[in-house]
Amino acid sequence: MSLSRRLLVAVSAVLFVFLGLTGLVLDRAFQSNAEQAQRDRLQSQIYALLATADFIEIDQRLQLGDALPEPRLGSPLSGLYAVIYKNNKVRVWKSPSSVGLSIPRYIQAKRAQWFFERLATKNGQQYFSLNFSVVWEDHFKKQFEYVFQVLEDYDVYNQQVSSFRHELWGWLAAVAVILLLAQGFILRWSLKPLRKVASDIEAVKAGTTDRLKENYPEEIQGLTEGINTFIDSERAQRDRYRRTLADLAHSLKTPLAVLKAGLHNQGQNNVMDDQIDRMRDIVDYQLQRASSAGRTTMGVHTELLPVIERIVSSLRKVHADKNIKCTVKVDSELKFPGEQGDLMELVGNLLENAYKWACQEISVNARLENNNRLLQITVEDDGAGIPDNRKQEVLLRGRRADETVAGHGIGLSIVQEIVSQYGGSIQLDDSPLGGASIGLSIPLE
Repeated sequence: MSLSRRLLVAVSAVLFVFLGLTGLVLDRAFQSNAEQAQRDRLQSQIYALLATADFIEIDQRLQLGDALPEPRLGSPLSGLYAVIYKNNKVRVWKSPSSVGLSIPRYIQAKRAQWFFERLATKNGQQYFSLNFSVVWEDHFKKQFEYVFQVLEDYDVYNQQVSSFRHELWGWLAAVAVILLLAQGFILRWSLKPLRKVASDIEAVKAGTTDRLKENYPEEIQGLTEGINTFIDSERAQRDRYRRTLADLAHSLKTPLAVLKAGLHNQGQNNVMDDQIDRMRDIVDYQLQRASSAGRTTMGVHTELLPVIERIVSSLRKVHADKNIKCTVKVDSELKFPGEQGDLMELVGNLLENAYKWACQEISVNARLENNNRLLQITVEDDGAGIPDNRKQEVLLRGRRADETVAGHGIGLSIVQEIVSQYGGSIQLDDSPLGGASIGLSIPLE
């Protein structure tokens, strides 16, 4: 299920539950108010009857005026009925509207108290009933108790509730439809940037564009920037391999031609050896350059100290005859922002050169600079150093500071290329030890 459908289903479910509960609460509140209104109307009818009633002491009877307070009481089957009982037993009066009907008697009545209840006849007809007991006294202080009972058909209440429910649920349904349409529009509008990202990614896959556009909302700006960085990194890696293979093929043409010519002249073994050495150098350089990973987009980091110690241990065995002291000052918490292979190429080439040129001492230092945003790695030796006029030249492939020392002259060029891929720089200076100091500055962000 798509993200927009998930959101629409979830929000719609919440909306229906909310509107349903709202409808039930409103319906219950209306029923309660309708019942209270019904009670108030019946109470007003009793007050009106009491106002027109008159106790005749001579006959010891209760008499009501000819004009009833409510016209419905005088209309048969009007739905509103009134009955008066004497001493809770004898019915002494009933409204003309109740002629021919079996009116249910009240259940309970106490003096000066109101009782509101629902009553039903045997045939299932229901009524709201309100009764009130009053007492008249004659001049002999004799008391005569009368119960006034007023009833109204339950159908009137049902019609009111039914009408309200019809309008309530109709309006709630209309509101639900409007809100659902609004939700659909809002979700579609809100998720439009994500659909645009998906469309742009498809365009990148199809080759119609190079990268994602930059005008995205800030919530997904980091995502699109990461995707663009990944695309650029992958494209750069692919182009680097392509250029390396092209350079390798082109560079091998001449040595192969010389070897082919040398096959016709077996006496030129030294020429063939030189060309084989040259081919090996070319292959080593091109493959090393192609294998450098550069800065990754997945947050890969490599601990610095274990790699340096492993390289130093290996070089000590190779140059055991020189008995060189190598001091390593690297915090165990420091990490290189890239692959282990790149770190070994960088430090390995620097230390290999240092061991070749050093007389007695080498120093390796690493520290954080520029508010912990820059990793600085420095390798120093006490050798002859690098003349100022050749410091830039030795960074070129195949150039060496001293032709008498064995080597291919590509180590520092490899270091410079890898460092540039990480956005860093290389510095060539004079070391306090007396030889060369080569520093690498690599950004951590």
